[in-house]
Amino acid sequence: MTATVHILLVDDDPTENIILGALMRKVASYAITLHYVETVDDALGFIRASGPPLDMILMDNRLQPQADFRETVPELRRAGYIGPIGVISSSISDAYFQKIDDYGVDFRIDKAELDPTAIEFILREYVGRDVGAGI
Repeated sequence: MTATVHILLVDDDPTENIILGALMRKVASYAITLHYVETVDDALGFIRASGPPLDMILMDNRLQPQADFRETVPELRRAGYIGPIGVISSSISDAYFQKIDDYGVDFRIDKAELDPTAIEFILREYVGRDVGAGI
């Protein structure tokens, strides 16, 4: 039996939802339910709704109208989300990525590095459920 996790993807490009969904279905150790919204406002609504508890949020670095994670992630934290938040970007080499802790970000990952192995590692590291727990 695999552990079940709920992940919210916040990305203004619906194609990323399709791509990440396909990658997450290849992760054998977890049953991943990927929820998807396009805006920070929608993410805030999801957090405040009485839906399934989220195990993790994956945020696109740049969402409109906000500039980047330095504006979006603090909004999620102010709304009361205390779980892990990862920022995904096509380039994580900008200097401001070195200050992710200052904005409530737990980790960053380049979109090119996202594969089933990386996703499984992230889940083991940040969700902390034992594989086979059936949670």
